[in-house]
Amino acid sequence: MAGNNYLKMLGLVAATVAVDIILLSPAFVGVKIGGSPLETAFGVTLLIASAIALIYGSYKWMYKAPIVLTVGQIKSREDFVAALTPYGRIRVLAEDISLALEQMDRMDKKKATLLKVLHQRFDPAELSFSKFSSVADEVENLFYLNIKSVLNRLSVFDEAEYERVMTRKSSRYSPKLLQEKTALYNDYMSYIKNALGTNEEIMLQLDKLLLEISRLDSFEPGDIERMPAMQEIDSLIKQTKYYKQ
Repeated sequence: MAGNNYLKMLGLVAATVAVDIILLSPAFVGVKIGGSPLETAFGVTLLIASAIALIYGSYKWMYKAPIVLTVGQIKSREDFVAALTPYGRIRVLAEDISLALEQMDRMDKKKATLLKVLHQRFDPAELSFSKFSSVADEVENLFYLNIKSVLNRLSVFDEAEYERVMTRKSSRYSPKLLQEKTALYNDYMSYIKNALGTNEEIMLQLDKLLLEISRLDSFEPGDIERMPAMQEIDSLIKQTKYYKQ
């Protein structure tokens, strides 16, 4: 995240300098400050606009503190992205956060593909369409419930303390306490990775369901519950029903 902001700022500086050179340099447009009143006014306005753009860019990308949403404030997919992104600046979490954001993109595409196939195979008024669509919604809800559980863990993650404990640089802790703290932070990381692993399994089940639907020529609504992919999805949902938002 910080690296992207530096690149944005660098791009803004380069673009501002390029525009100023093209418009003010005698080798190009050659707007002259001190020439005609119109040229002078344009040149001064250009310099002021350049300064404002650089100041605004510096504030927005270099100094403005990012807004971190709490789990209770999350209402939409965009909120999930906004809540996860700041944690991507933490070195030890960067890879997992990147994976979580990538998973969200893939989940969107998989559900959109499933709904497209359902519209091609069934009438929206049919019971079969309703059953498959409802399962897709449940799976998506479970997916984002896992993301929420990750955010709950991240909200109490102390990066500085983690670095002290995992690098064994703190002399304040006894060996026993250091061992307990190490186990605690290992549990943090394991929980996050397991939640993301569950989301990979969720998307795999959607792929299996999509494949089974595409293979079917005809079936009765009662056959839906007996489809292997539907049974696996139902089992996955039941296994994680104790999760709390």
